[in-house]
Amino acid sequence: MTSSNVVRVSAVELRNAFDFVSVGAPFEHSAYISLDSGEIYWDSGCAELGGESLPQDLDTSDRYLAVPHKNDLNLGHRLALAFVDQEMANDYATVQGFFRRRGAYGLFKGLLQVRGMLQLWYEFEERATDDALRSWCDEHGIQLEDR
Repeated sequence: MTSSNVVRVSAVELRNAFDFVSVGAPFEHSAYISLDSGEIYWDSGCAELGGESLPQDLDTSDRYLAVPHKNDLNLGHRLALAFVDQEMANDYATVQGFFRRRGAYGLFKGLLQVRGMLQLWYEFEERATDDALRSWCDEHGIQLEDR
């Protein structure tokens, strides 16, 4: 995209939409950015949202960009393993085992709590998410704004 085609999006609104998309399984919730206005449209396969309806041309137009799920940006279990590798290398095999079964994040966060590392994880996750979203925006010609 050229600079004249850059769309501006509120950083807070994008983060909220990203969190909404990422709270469930991939494709459970979705959000789309209008490449013309920067407006974000939300949708859920699980709940009816009381806000604005989706644009009628959402499925046929190339003027909307889907907000990624955290897994699309490698912010799921890979990020947790990167944190463990960096901060708790002795627990790597244990945490890797957590992610081979259901309830992995609960087990992971329980271990972090026991080790006194939970707040450090949240800070690590926040920085990684911000960095990944900024890179995604740069790649798609989106300028983040603080509104």
